[in-house]
Amino acid sequence: MTRATLPLAGAAMLSLILWSLSALNQLPFANWPALPFRAAEMDLTQILLAFGLMPRGVIALLAGAALGLSGALLQTVLRNPVADPTTLGMSSGAQLALVLATILAPELLTTGRWPIAFLGAGLATGVVLMVGARRAFAPVTMVIVGMLVGMTASAIATAVTLSQGQYLLSLVIWNGGSLVQQDWTGVLTLLGVLTACTLAAFALARPLRVLSLGIEGASGLGLNVAAVRLSAIAVAVVLAASVSAELGLIGFVGLAAPALARTLGARSIPQRLALSPVIGALILSLCDGMVLTIAGTSGEMFPTGVLTGLIGGPLLIWLLPRLRGSTPPGTESAEGPAPRLARAWPLLIAMAATLVAAALVLVWIGRVPGGWAILDTESFATFLPMRLPRLIAAASAGVALALAGAILQRLTANPLASPEVLGVSGGASLGFAGVIYLATAPAAALIYAGTMAGGVIALLLVAIFVLRRDMPTERILLAGIAVSAFATAVLSAMMASGDAKSWTVLAWLSGSSSAVTMPGALGLLAVALALWTTALMARRWLALLPLGQGVASGLGLPLRRARLALIMMAGVATGAATILVGPLSFVGLMAPHMALRFGLARPEHHLTGAALIGALLMLAADFGARMAGFPYELPLGLFASLIGAPWLLWLLMRSR
Repeated sequence: MTRATLPLAGAAMLSLILWSLSALNQLPFANWPALPFRAAEMDLTQILLAFGLMPRGVIALLAGAALGLSGALLQTVLRNPVADPTTLGMSSGAQLALVLATILAPELLTTGRWPIAFLGAGLATGVVLMVGARRAFAPVTMVIVGMLVGMTASAIATAVTLSQGQYLLSLVIWNGGSLVQQDWTGVLTLLGVLTACTLAAFALARPLRVLSLGIEGASGLGLNVAAVRLSAIAVAVVLAASVSAELGLIGFVGLAAPALARTLGARSIPQRLALSPVIGALILSLCDGMVLTIAGTSGEMFPTGVLTGLIGGPLLIWLLPRLRGSTPPGTESAEGPAPRLARAWPLLIAMAATLVAAALVLVWIGRVPGGWAILDTESFATFLPMRLPRLIAAASAGVALALAGAILQRLTANPLASPEVLGVSGGASLGFAGVIYLATAPAAALIYAGTMAGGVIALLLVAIFVLRRDMPTERILLAGIAVSAFATAVLSAMMASGDAKSWTVLAWLSGSSSAVTMPGALGLLAVALALWTTALMARRWLALLPLGQGVASGLGLPLRRARLALIMMAGVATGAATILVGPLSFVGLMAPHMALRFGLARPEHHLTGAALIGALLMLAADFGARMAGFPYELPLGLFASLIGAPWLLWLLMRSR
């Protein structure tokens, strides 16, 4: 570990220089207040330094150390080099709990934010661990489940925030991870938590070393594997939730610190547990120093947590090749052979008839101030031009997302594959936000072009990564997650700047079909039909790829070309639908699974059935979004995600 001394010393020196420059810019050293600090004897500038900037510098070190130790514990106990509070959904769970308490039950916060944050982080972690236990804690599976749980929590938090506009700006800035302090209370509290958790972590170092031999070997030596796992994860949850409660969301420090510790020579578990907090403290302190330096010239434009999030995507990309040897063989396979119908077309025809009937019913019925009503002929003729475009658009978006999900699940032979983790949705969101922030009164065509451009760029990044590395196909999903994480961090930085356009971006991210026009709806329908036709032409590829790379190559499949073409197809489908429903819906996860459970096993039947089910699900989501909050309309994409979240949990809990 001697090679770690020089870079750590350099980072510490740079951090100290940045903080000192900020402090000297605020007040000359000769005027700094002397200990002990007494506010009654200071002027305003001295108070801002003694109770603002100084505790901020200290809490950056403490929070970074806490996140670094949390990530080191998680990566050790799960034997997963990409585990951290962000990728496993802990931080998002704490965020959701605190947002719900702030808006819906502020009286719960009278005892402090800590119990609420612990509850949210603990529940999110419990869900991820329950699913992971059924899949042998496979690294790829754990990260995908954690990201999906985190996205669900963030979607619910966004929906609640949108419903209470007066909280919007403060919640957006808090979610970005602001280190602004008003006194030393947070420093003392976090110091106590970090001290206790550090002692607990080192007490667990020896059991964790035994656990690293494997479950069977550790059990044979008399180790209580479950107790050690739960204890280590509990310490990690306490550390992550404490930081979230005190500062908000600070992402990926827990991922970067252990990775850099290993790179700098920390081979043993005690070495990683000792070095990771130091590196985490320096990472967060450096990021905050950069924010303070920028703020010294132009004012603080974004919270520090946003800057740390920018390292997440590139770091995940760098770590992906290291997952190859840490994944237990056979733990990321599909559920097994699905039932197969001898004659699938009668069922598909019945699904198509149900879709048409559902569309007619949803056009005819609705809610009025007096309750539910069936439209008469005159009212039907009046409302049809308004309802028909959004019905066509919703159904077409469902078809596109379902096709993307079916393609991804067959491409990767992974039942957790869905468009949300491909990275295209995150890129499309960033493209949309870029147009909104950079253009004055942008036209609809420019917004659509920017959205599609963002999705295409994200798709190209994933495709380039896949083409340059001969990696297992399920790693495509993590490459998408990495691109999406980076896009989300950039988007958060833009939104946390406090600009009023944040409302527009948040509203679009939630998804809505209310403003869609008939030309736009017909265009999306044409894209969906073209994708369905193209996917049917690739049915041989989709039949061979789930059999594995060796079998598919042996049967003459052009593996690289097939994978690239299918990734592009899924990306275009996701990008087209994202324009309407936002970046989150889970339709791409639900529809292909439902089609398989109905016995539609052949690729052509699977694709067609998934497309029809996806259209039905989005029609139901559109109807629910319009009627559940009448006379106000709920966001379409978020309403669909609230339908999909229970399905996701049920599916993952029953699958092995």
